Amino acid sequence: MITRRLIPLLAVLALTACGKPAPKAEAPRTLTFSIVSTEASQTQMQEWAPFLKDMEKAIGMPVKPFFGSNYSALIEALRFKQADLGWFTNQSGLEAVRRAGGEVFARTTHPNGQDGYQGVIVVRKGSGITLDKLLACGKRLDFGMGDAKSTSGTLAPNAFLFGPRGIDPQACFKTVRSASAEANLYAVGSGVLPAATDNTRSMDRLAVIGTPMAQKTLDSLQVIWTSPTIPEDPMIWRADLDPAIKAKVSRFIFSYGVGDTPEARRQRAILERIQTGPFKHADNTHLLPVREMEATGQLVAAKAKGDQAALAAAQAALAEIKKEEAAAPK
Repeated sequence: MITRRLIPLLAVLALTACGKPAPKAEAPRTLTFSIVSTEASQTQMQEWAPFLKDMEKAIGMPVKPFFGSNYSALIEALRFKQADLGWFTNQSGLEAVRRAGGEVFARTTHPNGQDGYQGVIVVRKGSGITLDKLLACGKRLDFGMGDAKSTSGTLAPNAFLFGPRGIDPQACFKTVRSASAEANLYAVGSGVLPAATDNTRSMDRLAVIGTPMAQKTLDSLQVIWTSPTIPEDPMIWRADLDPAIKAKVSRFIFSYGVGDTPEARRQRAILERIQTGPFKHADNTHLLPVREMEATGQLVAAKAKGDQAALAAAQAALAEIKKEEAAAPK
């Protein structure tokens, strides 16, 4: 008897439960901001802390940094939702969009107003190493390159220097060492490496640091190759980040350091410590130039190998990129 009475009640409860909307994914209680670790984390935390503290106050939730040892670590952190947003290079940003559900929402600017930067190859002054001597290969010299996902340290020299000449750095040099931009500068400046790739932003940073060692390193370097201009770096967040949080972050990012008030000047001084001016709006079309560099490098490699299938794929990719560039808002 009791069972018969319970059956209708259970049926009603089951239907009621089915009619309830599924619970929404809980918004993160802490926002995690990823930063590639070019120096000791303690030093970088000193530089980034004021900016992250201001962000925390503006968006009303804790903001903690995630210092990755390289850009692959940042991409994986975004992919597995261990990080919510961060500062990427163009090539690592492209990888974050492709593989980690990332989305470009802003870009950095140069504190002095210059738009873009260049990849470079540096040698020690007085070494006698010229670009022609470097490209003579013969496995005579050790060489430093950037992180595998570095735009200026790897993609640009491959696309604009080595690729067009049919040079494989691994076959050209005695050894090829992969390291951060700052590490490469210090390695060449101290004579540990005869030559390495780098970028003008990293060299500017040495000047800003202004320590005796930084200045001594900068004074000891000579640039023997400069790439075409590379777009400023993208800021990327997870595409599935809560829209309310995206709105709060956007309000903070695009108002920070803007204006001529004492507060705006204070904020710009903080931005200069992390090597940017006020941020600008951007979307995934920001990555079109780096996609073009990537496809150009693939085209050169395919021609050198006589790989017709790869050549056709690279040509198709370039054609698609040109179409997207033409359609992109100016």
